[in-house]
Amino acid sequence: MTSKPFPTTLLGHGRLGSAIAEGWALTGAVGDLTILTRAVAPVCPPATRALVIAVKPAVWREAVAPLLASLPADAIVVSVMAGVRAADIASAVQGRRVVRVMPTTAVAQGQGVSAIWSDDADARALAHALFDPISDVVDLSEEAMLDPATACAGSAPAYFYALVQAVAAAGVEEGLTPDAATRLARGALRSAGSGAAGESSIEDLIARIASPGGTTRAGLDALEAAGLGDVARAAVQGAVGKARALAGDKPA
Repeated sequence: MTSKPFPTTLLGHGRLGSAIAEGWALTGAVGDLTILTRAVAPVCPPATRALVIAVKPAVWREAVAPLLASLPADAIVVSVMAGVRAADIASAVQGRRVVRVMPTTAVAQGQGVSAIWSDDADARALAHALFDPISDVVDLSEEAMLDPATACAGSAPAYFYALVQAVAAAGVEEGLTPDAATRLARGALRSAGSGAAGESSIEDLIARIASPGGTTRAGLDALEAAGLGDVARAAVQGAVGKARALAGDKPA
C-alpha cells in the first residue's frame, strides 16, 4: 500500500470528520478528498480507494447504503465510529475490507493519537498512510482493545479538560479570579502536554515537578488520598461500557 496521497471519500463532516479533514489539509496527506454530507449527492468518485465513515453510530447503515452502488469493489472502508464492529461494517459494505481507527480530534493540528485494528494487512497499511501524518498511530492486536483505547485516548481529552475546570474552580475557592484561575489551569495543561510529547516517562515527568516535601507532592498525595485512581478507573470503565453497549455487546 503506497503512502502517497490517493483518492479518499470522507462520509460525514461533524466534529471528528471535520478534524480529520483539517489535518489532511494541513499535512497534505490526502490530495484528492471528496467530502459527503447530507447536502451532497451520495456518490463516491470512481477512483475512490478509501471510504472513511465518520457519521454517528446510530445512522451509519442508512448513510452508507446509498454509496454502495458507486463505491469500487476494491475500496477499503475505514471506520472512525466507536462501538461499531468490523464484522457488521463488512457485512453492510458487501464484503469490502474494513479497518477501524479511533483518533483524537487533535488530528486537526496534526498532533492526534489514533488506535487502529484490522485483520487485513493492506487495510492496516492504508490506515497508516491516512493517519500517520496527523497522529501517533498505535496498532492493536485485537478489535476488542479498541474500546479501552477509545476510553484512554479518544475520550480522555475531555477528562483532562474536566480536570482543568476542577482545578480552576478550586483556585477560585482559594481567592483567584475566575479569569486568572482558568488561564493558569489551561496554561498548566499546555505545559503538561508539551512535556508528555517528549520521550521521558510519565514517572520522570512527575518527579521533575514533585520535589519531596514540596507543594506539588502535597497536592499529588491529596489527589491519591481522594481516590484519583478510582476516579480514572470509573471514567475509563464508563466509556468502555458505552462503547460495548453501542455495539450491542452483553455485559460480562
